[in-house]
Amino acid sequence: MADPSKPGPGAMVIVRSLIYFATFYIVTALYLVLGSWLLFGPRPWAMKGLELHGRTCVALLRIICGTKLEVRGGENLPKAGCLVVAKHQSAWDSFGLVPLFRDPAIVLKDELKWIPFYGWFCVKFEHILVKREKASAALKTMIRDAKQRISIGREVVIFPEGTRTVPGAPPDYKSGYVALYEALGVVTVPLALNSGLFWPRRSPWRYPGTIVVEFLQPLPPGLPRAEFRARIEAAIEDASTRLIAEAAASAEPPPLAVAASKHA
Repeated sequence: MADPSKPGPGAMVIVRSLIYFATFYIVTALYLVLGSWLLFGPRPWAMKGLELHGRTCVALLRIICGTKLEVRGGENLPKAGCLVVAKHQSAWDSFGLVPLFRDPAIVLKDELKWIPFYGWFCVKFEHILVKREKASAALKTMIRDAKQRISIGREVVIFPEGTRTVPGAPPDYKSGYVALYEALGVVTVPLALNSGLFWPRRSPWRYPGTIVVEFLQPLPPGLPRAEFRARIEAAIEDASTRLIAEAAASAEPPPLAVAASKHA
């Protein structure tokens, strides 16, 4: 029986995807190598390079594969330090979300810092690198680093499921984001998206359509732990399910949207 999470693409999708695949890695390599001097400059300069890379790759995805981007609820993102709790479905999220923020500090796996150029830039960007195998110490370090990033007005972005999830799959939220919420005492913005429908995880295929990123109604600091967790997870999951349904009802629905809507 065919795996509904891995539907077969059409010929045009295959051709466009392969062109984009090659273009994406060539462009990324050029940014990393030609921009390597930014490792020795001020951090804001490096962040501008990161933003430009994201904008370039999003534009190329639209031009080559017909995959557009729509951002909703941008007014819900404060112009001050805040916590953003985001759905994570695709590698697209790692670059496509960056230009939507002023100065994001993303919570990432610590081992990424050892990747030549990419990892070095993660350190330069002062993202929040977490050693997952040392849970207690990692939590303390994550909170300490997040407080510092918030103190200079950056957005702290965390993917609470810790890994990319297939659209429509049962959620698995880890508790680290709750600890950040309680420790930071700032507004928290839920973020829903449907990127995994058009850039599926562990797949080279890129489907035409519209990736939607939606900043949802912010939650104030100081809510009881159980209430905060229930409200933010419900908001993200309900919105993500709605975005899947929207894509499934579009004129050219991506295969994963159809599969996920059938199992909803």
